[in-house]
Amino acid sequence: MNFLDKSIADIHTALVNGDITAEQLTVEAIQNAKENEDKISAFITINEEQAIAEAKKIDEAGIDSNNLLSGIPVALKDNLLTKDILTTAGSKMLYNFKPIIDATVVQKLNKLGAISIGKTNMDEFAMGGSTETSAMKITKNPWNLSKVPGGSSGGSAAAVAAGDVLSALGSDTGGSIRQPAAFNGIVGMKPTYGRVSRWGLIAFASSFDQVGPLTRNVYDNALVLNAISGRDEHDMTSSDQEVPDFTKDIKAGVKGMKIGLPKEYLGEGIDEEVKQAILKAADIYRKLGAEVEEVSLPHNKYGVAAYYIIAPSEASSNLQRFDGIRYGYRAKDAKNLEKLYVKSRSEGFGDEVKRRIMLGTYSLSAGSYDAYFKKAAEIRTLIINDFKKVFKDYDLIMTPTTPTPAFGIGEENDDPLTMYMNDALTIPANMAGLPGMSVPAGFSKDGMPIGMQLLARHFDETSIYKAGYAFEQNTDFHKQTPKMGGAK
Repeated sequence: MNFLDKSIADIHTALVNGDITAEQLTVEAIQNAKENEDKISAFITINEEQAIAEAKKIDEAGIDSNNLLSGIPVALKDNLLTKDILTTAGSKMLYNFKPIIDATVVQKLNKLGAISIGKTNMDEFAMGGSTETSAMKITKNPWNLSKVPGGSSGGSAAAVAAGDVLSALGSDTGGSIRQPAAFNGIVGMKPTYGRVSRWGLIAFASSFDQVGPLTRNVYDNALVLNAISGRDEHDMTSSDQEVPDFTKDIKAGVKGMKIGLPKEYLGEGIDEEVKQAILKAADIYRKLGAEVEEVSLPHNKYGVAAYYIIAPSEASSNLQRFDGIRYGYRAKDAKNLEKLYVKSRSEGFGDEVKRRIMLGTYSLSAGSYDAYFKKAAEIRTLIINDFKKVFKDYDLIMTPTTPTPAFGIGEENDDPLTMYMNDALTIPANMAGLPGMSVPAGFSKDGMPIGMQLLARHFDETSIYKAGYAFEQNTDFHKQTPKMGGAK
């Protein structure tokens, strides 16, 4: 079974018709993942025994013909809690942690009969943009094994791009679904803040984090978002906003839509090939009947600076719970309780996590709060207001997803500021809580994927899916596959 030229609907039809069983499909997915693991290292844990057992149960009960996710293999980012399955968040701190519960999104997928074949590699505690800060392994980009897959959801993106699974869940705090989706030539959606429950997601920055799907095409992405969205009584930040069927009007097209193209997103620091890909995409939308006009988001240029004060501040609070006492890594030879805390955290956390904890703690300190955290929060408000102003007149905003295509492994490890700038175009959507999706929009001269980001008003993922689907149907970028692929 080659997932690279199949959709969820294709596989569902094969399952309903009896051309393949859920067990056979799951075995194939696990085999693909194992074969590709030597090349790309996408998984921390492959959940073979339990996944096959779940598939057998589904076969015995019969495939639900009205449920497209029944019997479909998926992968989960390793910061989503999975009952009795190792959940590390890519950190030595949680090297042996097996939760006693499933995250809400995992429960929802399980209820629909989706089968998790494993937990994917990620930047430690989702702090990174290349999946190189993982304490477990370095994931490689299936398009070029010398390149990064992006991060922090790099393992999930690489698993989908390589054909291991049809869909994987990631989390997006400052671009961690959209950026790896762009680097891997797949579709990645960060829903509106509150659209999807965060209960059971190991927190990085609570006012930014969102769970979302990565898939090979736009329709599949909408299907998975249907499955995981909705109010959750365990998460007070989850919204009770009605969840529409995101697939219902997905083929409606973009005729009459007004799309804004921010001039700030095509200026200095944007690779010329990326810029040209977005301008060509704008022309495609015009031919399809949309109006595409230049707009301005003047305060977005401050997004990275403000984000790297607010997000680390929230992280310094969220990561206090990892103390070497209740679970996870505990340092040896500590002579008292204070030393146990210090040694466990010093040895259990990697450099990037320590860097952000220290930055956040400093920003929240009495002498720095007004000068840094408060100012960053004010900039966040200005960014939100910029978006509100544009969305008074426009249905969507289109931008590059990343300033450049994927960069080389090890290329930016010694320069955190350069690494942080890779999220310059995705962070503003998290600051404002807006939905955003990356879709394949072209390739660089050296064959690396380029992504286009589509942003919409709060809870208007439907418009994003319409525009993404229309673009996909009029291009063939999503049909291209990595050479190493996983195809047989």
